[in-house]
Amino acid sequence: MVQEIKSFKKDNLKVKVYNETEEMGIAAANFVADQLKAVIAEKGSANLILATGASQYAFIQNFQKLDVDWKKITVFHLDEYKGLPETHPASFRKYLKERILDIVKPKEVHYLEGDAADIDAEIKRYEDLLKSHPVDVACIGIGENGHIAFNDPPVADFNDPHLVKVVELDDDCRTQQLGEGWFPTFDDVPTHALSLTITAIMNCKTISCVVPDERKAQAVYNTLNQEISTACPATILRKHPDTVLFLDKASASLI
Repeated sequence: MVQEIKSFKKDNLKVKVYNETEEMGIAAANFVADQLKAVIAEKGSANLILATGASQYAFIQNFQKLDVDWKKITVFHLDEYKGLPETHPASFRKYLKERILDIVKPKEVHYLEGDAADIDAEIKRYEDLLKSHPVDVACIGIGENGHIAFNDPPVADFNDPHLVKVVELDDDCRTQQLGEGWFPTFDDVPTHALSLTITAIMNCKTISCVVPDERKAQAVYNTLNQEISTACPATILRKHPDTVLFLDKASASLI
């Protein structure tokens, strides 16, 4: 039985802390699975967003083992590097296919094609899909600079009129991608990406935000304690009506 060691609310944001990363991943996986089952029971199908990156390993590994009716689930993802082919080790499409989606085989998967020949057309295509598939559950993380998706502080917009856009990645974000081992050198890290906007994320009915690791402790502290502003984009989650922040002891070490 996974047991949280601390739980509380900050504004609307529910926070749950677990001793170990694995326990956090199990708890988040069970939460998301339960949400999807409830939506499917009510509507017959569900729309899901999945995040990527090192922070999602424990969640993804546990989530794919659970009894979820994937034939009734349509999947989207949060972001993709601009110009990066799906074959690149850092591609988020590759990550999702290999770690979960080729295994569970959902009803439909809509990938954000960061290397599309016509980026404007790709953005419109994905925005139209999001508009016609209101997202029931979004699984996200928080970056070391407080970003959600690739909405870094310089480009984050709480009132963004778009659902998807091209963003420039700040140096802190690119340094994190290098540190996680996705690229051999800083210069190899792309400078731009396609990302769901904060508007798109806040439109999601339920959000599961999984944030393990001591290197995220300052971002977690800022998310819960700074004023709500784009200086730490994740602070906006405190205004969402149904978000749970899942932490391990390391990422919660400053709160």
